[in-house]
Amino acid sequence: MGPGLRRDDTEMSSMTSSKSLSRTPLSSVTATTIVSSLLTVQTAGAGFTDLTAEVAKFVREAAAREGAVTLFIRHTSASLTIQENADPTVLTDLTTALNRAAPENAGWRHDTEGPDDMPAHIKTMLTATSLQVPVLRGALALGVWQAIYLIEHRARPHRREIVLQFIGSVA
Repeated sequence: MGPGLRRDDTEMSSMTSSKSLSRTPLSSVTATTIVSSLLTVQTAGAGFTDLTAEVAKFVREAAAREGAVTLFIRHTSASLTIQENADPTVLTDLTTALNRAAPENAGWRHDTEGPDDMPAHIKTMLTATSLQVPVLRGALALGVWQAIYLIEHRARPHRREIVLQFIGSVA
């Protein structure tokens, strides 16, 4: 808060009550293991590819117990996200939103590889090139409706590489 400002009763009442919060006991491990792998994905063109099962398989093969798995895509025209996996219209609407944010044929100067080239770079900038997901008791700590996706922003199919890396304790 700035100088001379005080919290009033209205602001205080909007704060979360500690009675509505809970937390599990602390879990502590010595993170002495790093396991890495390169995942190659052939996309079909623009759209979402669910990577959740493949990342879960990597975690199992790494014998991961507690730690974190990092995903890093080695490209500037494709990205990663964690999104809802229950209703496919979510992915359709996200595609629509990204296309509105970075439309083709909007007068972009960079069009070396076609009209979808610069929009693909913008969409990658607006999303993510890396993700980190906690691993608890040997499993990805994703929410019930969450999935890990590669988002291909180019119209043509592409071969994409994603570095998977687990850091933590193993069984």
